Amino acid sequence: MTRQSISLTQPNDDWLKSQVHSKEYSSKSELVNDLIRQARNQQKRIDWINTKIEKAEKSGFTKDSQDDILAQAKSV
Repeated sequence: MTRQSISLTQPNDDWLKSQVHSKEYSSKSELVNDLIRQARNQQKRIDWINTKIEKAEKSGFTKDSQDDILAQAKSV
C-alpha cells in the first residue's frame, strides 16, 4: 500500500471526520479508499453506457428496448 499526502478543504475534512466519528468508517483512509472504489465503479458504468451509445449511433438503431438497456446498465 502506498502513502499519499493530500490537502482537504475544511468542509471536506470536517465531513471525513464526522464519518469516522460516527463509526461508519474506522479511518479517513478507509473512507477515501471506499469513495475511490465507488467512483471507479461508477466510471465503469459510464464507460459501458458510452460504448452502447457509440455502437447504437454507428449502427443507426438498436433492437434493444429501453427496458432492456436499463436492465443491462443496472447489471454492470
